[in-house]
Formats: sequence, structure tokens, C-alpha cells
Amino acid sequence: MLFSSAVFLFFFLPICLSAYYLSRGSNLVLLALSLLFYAWGEPILVTVMIGTIIVNFFMGRLIDENRHLPARRKFILGVGIALNLILLGSFKYANFFIAIANAVLARLGMAPVSNLDIPLPLGISFFTFQSMSYLIDIYRHDSHAEKRIVNFALFKTLFPQLIAGPIVRYTELARQLTTRKVDLPLFAEGVERFVIGLAQKVLVADVLAVTADAIFALPSPALSFVVSWTGVVAFALQIYFDFSGYSNMAIGLSLMLGFRLPENFNYPYAALSIQDFWRRWHMTLSRWFRDYLYIPLGGNQKGPVRTGINLVVVFFLCGLWHGANTTFIVWGLYHGLFLTLERSRFGGWLARWPLTLRHAYVLMVVVIGWTVFRAPTLAGAIEMGRGMLGYNGFSNADFALRQFADSRTLLFALIGAMFSFPAIGERARAAISGGDGTLRPLAKALCVGALFVVSIAFIGAQTHRAFIYFRF
Repeated sequence: MLFSSAVFLFFFLPICLSAYYLSRGSNLVLLALSLLFYAWGEPILVTVMIGTIIVNFFMGRLIDENRHLPARRKFILGVGIALNLILLGSFKYANFFIAIANAVLARLGMAPVSNLDIPLPLGISFFTFQSMSYLIDIYRHDSHAEKRIVNFALFKTLFPQLIAGPIVRYTELARQLTTRKVDLPLFAEGVERFVIGLAQKVLVADVLAVTADAIFALPSPALSFVVSWTGVVAFALQIYFDFSGYSNMAIGLSLMLGFRLPENFNYPYAALSIQDFWRRWHMTLSRWFRDYLYIPLGGNQKGPVRTGINLVVVFFLCGLWHGANTTFIVWGLYHGLFLTLERSRFGGWLARWPLTLRHAYVLMVVVIGWTVFRAPTLAGAIEMGRGMLGYNGFSNADFALRQFADSRTLLFALIGAMFSFPAIGERARAAISGGDGTLRPLAKALCVGALFVVSIAFIGAQTHRAFIYFRF
């Protein structure tokens, strides 16, 4: 069920809020609603979610009960992590490893292994990482295990963040699971965040998706310089507004329910380095890899060579987390390479560049990386790259734009590009927020209402598109 669908907006959400508030914020009611939300799209695979709740609840209790027995606690943690990784690997990576095995078997002249017909549970990468962080935090004495399975199940399934994050730690929700209060200002803040996210999704991301999808589906000879760059820039804006839009909607819905989730984006395209980009992009995933992998590997405390190796390992796994495809792995290694370079003398040199050049460097690196991320295969990414370099000619820009981007697309692309940077977004927010009189709160309410109406009009006029990160 998409947050941007009519069935969610006009059926599930009103029923959910009504039932939740009539039950006076009951965790059990919200848990039932969250499981219903998940089962709506995964009626069979909801059993996987229930299974992982039960397993991780009792593994957490076992770790906590043995907190003064280090060897036993470590063994239990290892079993818990292994079970979560086996679950993730079985559903997400089985056919990827079968394809690798078949390539080896083909060279040996042996018969291939058949692919497994395994559906991918929605959000499995997100809720698996959430489970592992829960177990690790208990092992590290950063938190105690949750004693009530209803509370733990709600932590795992809280529907706003269930499918695509933010990746929430138990320590961030533990107190909110037992003590939370929703007042009118908090609810209004939630509505505002949700509507902003809805507009990001349907007014910008989904509009640009039409252009990006059309261009990435073209045969190689049609990928001229202008066409290729149009497609890649469209996708760069699409993925940002698609994912940050989802995060805003998730945060907004949670606020309506009395929960405050961590932020996930902070104007990543305004970054001054690739390090800075990853502090701003998918912040909860970056934090997860930093705290649970990069720092335990030694971080930057064991010399420049080891630091570079740690970064490459982390971003190899970051790419693999995104999907069982060599394109994601190469994309992860690509970012790991630039992060390693910025730890060398190049980083000091970069810091002395003018701000405009540093912004340009980041945008160029990130946009080229999105080429690999979006392409279905590495060969497709290479062909798109050749087009971006002009190997297929420099087609007339007016013709290319008329063919792949109408005036509406260009308008929303321009709006999207402007609001990708804090100067525009913060000035717009400041112009309608706060103040001592009634004009600004009224202006904010009118703007949010108008944005919602326009978004609903677009939902009715165009095809629904799933959020990009739903498939991860």
C-alpha cells in the first residue's frame, strides 16, 4: 500500500487514526493496524515478519539475561546475527549467488542450477538491519531487551517506517513505546511533513520518473549527449525526491501517532565532498554502517591504508544491501573509492577549492554514480556513460527536450532542483512559518492545504509508482 495512493489516503489512514485515538493510543491497536498495512501488500509474507519478531524478541531476552557472561552473550549474539543474515540472504540474494555459481558451472561444462521462485518481502533489508542493531545494542549494554512482546513487535512494525525506513534504533523508540503524547501542534507538524513528502513524491519524483524511465529504456544509438544527460539528471532528482519524500511522509505519519523518528536527509546535493554527501544522504543507513561495521573494523584509527580498506569493505556491503546486482556493488565501490581518495592528499586539496567547484565536484561524482545505480546492467551503464561523453553525437537540445520532457516536466524539474538546496527551501519555510501574528500560521495552513489539493489532483491524473526504495 503506497502512502501516495488513494486507498491509503482516503481509506486506511482515516480508519487508522480513528481507531488509534479511540483506543487512546493503544500499542496493541497500532500493532494490529501496522500488520494489516504490511499484509495488504504481502498477505503471505507477513508470516516472515511475525517470525522475525518472535525470533529477535527471544534472542534479545537471552542476550540480556546473560549480560554478565561474556562468552555466552557473544555466542547468542552470533546466532541471532546469523539467523537474520540467513533470512535476508535466502530471500534477497539466493538467485544472485545461483547466477554466480552457474557462471562457474558453465565454464566447467556442467549443468546449471535452476533459480528459486522466491518472492522478496517488502522492506526486508530495512527490518533486518533494525533487528541486528537491536541485538547488538543489547550486547553492548547500550540498552536492555524489551520485556513486552507487543512493544517489541510495534518497534519492528510501526507502519510509517516499516517498508523503507528511516532505520530506527530501539533506543530511539523505547521510551516512546510506553510514554508519548500527541497534542495539536505536534499533529499539525506531522500533517505538514506528510503533505510536503506527498508533494515531493507525486509532483516531482513521479513526473521526472517518466522522463528517466523513457531515456534509460532507449537503445544505445539513441543515447546522444543531451538525451543521456537529461535522463541521468532526471533520475538524480527523481531518486532524491522519491526517497526524501517517503522519509518526510514516514516522519509526518509518526508525528501524527505521537512518535518522533530520526531525520534521514539534509540537502545532500548541497554537500561539499562525498564524505559530506553521505552525512546528508540516507543518514540512518550511513549511521548504521558507521556504528555497526566501520568503527568495529577500526574506522580511521589504524592508519590510512586500513582506513581505505575499511571504507571499501563498508561501501561494497552498502551497495550489496541495496540489491543483488553487480550494478549496486559497483556503485558502492565507486563511492568507497572517492571516500578513500578524500582521506588522502586529494581531500586537503579539495578543501582549498572554491565552494562552487566543490559543489560541482560532488554533483558530478554523485550523478555519474546514479548512472550505474539506475542502469539494469553494467553494460547498460557503460552505454549510458558513452552517451554522456558524446560518443553517439550531440543531438539538438530543443528536439531532445521536446521528445522526452514536456513543459510540465521541465517546470517541476526546475522546482525540484531549486528545492534541493537549503537556501531556497529554508527561505520558503521561513516566509510562511512562525511569527507573532495570525497571518503566517494561516499562510502555512493555506500553503499546506493547496499543496495537498494539487497533489491529490496529480494522483488522480497519473499512474501510481512505487517508491524506489520499496524494492530494497
